[in-house]
Formats: sequence, C-alpha cells, structure tokens
Amino acid sequence: MMLSIAIIVPFLFLADLGAVQSLDLDISKFGGAPNADITQAFISAWNEACASTTAVKIVIPAGTYNMREVDVKGPCKAPIEIQVDGTIKAPANPDELKGADQWVKIGYTNFLTLSGKGVFDGQGAAAWKQNDCSTNKNCKMLCMNFGFNFLNNSIVRDITSKDSKNFHVNVLGCNNFTFDGFTVTAPATSLNTDGIHIGRSTDVKVLNTNIGTGDDCVSLGDGDKQITVQNVHCGPGHGISVGSLGKYTTESPVEGVLIKNCTLTETDNGVRIKTWPDAPGTITVTDMNFEDITMVNVRNPIIIDQEYCPWNQCSKKNPSKIKISKVSFKNIKGTSATPEGVLLICSSGVPCDGVELNNIDLTFNGAPAKANCSNVKPIITGTAPTCQALA
Repeated sequence: MMLSIAIIVPFLFLADLGAVQSLDLDISKFGGAPNADITQAFISAWNEACASTTAVKIVIPAGTYNMREVDVKGPCKAPIEIQVDGTIKAPANPDELKGADQWVKIGYTNFLTLSGKGVFDGQGAAAWKQNDCSTNKNCKMLCMNFGFNFLNNSIVRDITSKDSKNFHVNVLGCNNFTFDGFTVTAPATSLNTDGIHIGRSTDVKVLNTNIGTGDDCVSLGDGDKQITVQNVHCGPGHGISVGSLGKYTTESPVEGVLIKNCTLTETDNGVRIKTWPDAPGTITVTDMNFEDITMVNVRNPIIIDQEYCPWNQCSKKNPSKIKISKVSFKNIKGTSATPEGVLLICSSGVPCDGVELNNIDLTFNGAPAKANCSNVKPIITGTAPTCQALA
C-alpha cells in the first residue's frame, strides 16, 4: 500500500542537503553564551541564516541557556539546520512568556533541520499547577514547547522536548515532515501535555521515537493525510489517538493513517479513534491501519470512542456525526489492564463500516480479553475475540 512504500523511500531531500556545504553560525557570534538569555541571539542568527543564499547551520553548543518565546519564519533563501547540543530552558513562570501559544515557533520554511543532542526544557511544573481544564471548559491554554507551522521537506532529529507547559509539539499545515529519534519526556501527572499533535498536514512521519507524557503520545487532528507513526514507544500517556474530532463545523476529513511496530506501556489507552457526541462536525475518517503493536498492561488497548466526553463537560444527547470507515486492527498482542481489550463504541447516527479485527491476542489476568461493540459489525479474520453487544 502507498503508506508502507513511503516509509522505505529514502529522504532524498535530506541526502541532497547533506551534500551541500553549509556555513556554520555559532550562537556566540550573536552574543549568546551559556547561563545567559539567548532570545535575541537566536532571532539574530535565524535572520542572518534566512537571508543567506547558501545553506546555513546555526550551532548552539553544549551548556545551559535561557530563552524566552521566539517566533521565526521564512520564506528563506536556502536550507537551514539548527543544531542544538545544549539545554535551553523556558521561563518557569508562564506569565513571562507574554501569552505566547508556543515557546519555539518556526513557520513558512522549506528544508529545515532541527538536530543535535540538545534538550528544550519547558519547565512546566508551575504551569501544571495552574491548569484547571478538568473543571473549567474555558480554561486558559498554556504555552507549548514547539510550534511547527507550514513547513515543507523538513526533519526534527534526536532532539528532546522536556516538561512542556502544554502540548510538547504542534504540527500545523506541514508537508513531508519527519520526526526521527525524537524524545518527549514529562510525568504522567502533567495535564494536556500531548507529545506530538498533528493537524491539517500531509505526509508526516513519526519514527523511532520515545514519548512519555501526561496525555496522548501522538494525536492526529482534522485534515491529516498520509500519516505514519512507526517504531514509537509510548508510556506513560494516553496512547496514540486519532482525534478528538467533530467539535467544530470547520474541520476537514482524516484519511490514510498507518500506526505500525509500536509499543505502549501502562498507558490509559492503546490505539484510539475518538469523536465528540452532540457536536456539529460531519467529516469522514477513513483508511486507518493499526498493526504490529504490543500492549503492556494497557487500559483500553483497542478503542473507538464516538462518545468521547472528557471530564463530562459535554452532552451525549445526540450521536456523533463523524463517519468512520475502513479501519483495521491487525497483529495486536499483549496485556490489557481491563477485562475489555477491544471496545468499539460507534455512532448510532452513522455506524462504523469496514472495521476489521485481525489476529488480536490480548489477555487480562492470564485469560483472553473481551471485545464489546455497539453500532458496528466488525470483520473478524485470523484469531480475534468475538464482539459482544454493549448493553
């Protein structure tokens, strides 16, 4: 299938970049030094790199640096690499970020590489204490570590995102964008700290990545196409999710998702599709493929939830209007932390079509886990639990 082929095709654009001799710009050239604020130095380095007609590498060496919010953008005249080998810390006090939605925001650029052994530390502990989203549906959104907006042919490689105040990464409107060897780390108790959220993007790959956080490890929003999540370890966290979807009328369809060779350890959910009930959105979700996945003591290892209503802050009076079709769960094994290893709650208004359970081997306390379903008649192939109707 097309998605599988995309995984093995070499990143030709990266090979081309590697052949280009780049100009190195050390952050010290712009006054950036360890144990000091490098906000202006980073912005100045970006501006010089963006104006260059030849490839440029911005270098932030080993050491600890402080940085406030930055918002840099193109279009730029040549490829840019940002190599970070130090630790960059955000202000611990959210108010010092002046209401920024993203701490490190990069936009409208082609051929960007963010690389190195460095750590972007959002210092989110104080912000998590202020997070009242569990009781206030109009809660204030805190600052994310990264915003990658409208980037093409770009890669984030080996960098670590630590203790973001909100989502670690938000990807919006990107094409041919890859995370490889990326690390996300935050405690399980950190609210709303999704690892990588992808929205309205095409051909995004999350590869060889470790994510431990307090919300979804990877979440896919509306408008996504040709998304691959492969060889990802998730835990702690809420699993790998498509959605939530349907809350707004402005949303676009989601299609062509491959989640493969992933391991989820002691997460709240495994692989999940979630849509809002009693909401106006009417998009379609189709061609979802979850395969070769290992669950280790996971609650809800396989779940479609079209009655998603976090903290009971919505109504379930009317069914979800999101149509889900062509979904396969294949070669999924391991242990469930609940008796129900498979839970398929589809919409009574637009029941799910073409849901396949193929070689599902999940156990709970040593016995086969159960499968419960509503508004769907899954296709069973190979070994899989028989779906029992939900009361």
